[in-house]
Amino acid sequence: MVQKALHAKPTSWDLCSGDVGAQVPITSSRYAINALNLPIETAWRPWYLNKEVGGYLEAYKGLLLITVRGAGHTVPSYQPQRALSLFIPPSFLINKPLLLRFQ
Repeated sequence: MVQKALHAKPTSWDLCSGDVGAQVPITSSRYAINALNLPIETAWRPWYLNKEVGGYLEAYKGLLLITVRGAGHTVPSYQPQRALSLFIPPSFLINKPLLLRFQ
């Protein structure tokens, strides 16, 4: 059903995950995304904040998976600055997709 929704119309989904969360481990998220058989557009790579690795990201057709280093399931409570950097300023205000902000 999710795969059909992703292919229904052009859209982009951003999935954010902490990399040390026990409730929804990043490995489970990656396995679930891989089951969708979406083509990879940007291979797994680090993103940076203040010259430190903030986490990792991988872009698929229609979906962006981004992790936050050192964060659990509730990302902002573990890494507030990194979490905030993902959404401030909002992508729709600066007209720049989230993926392009971390190049």
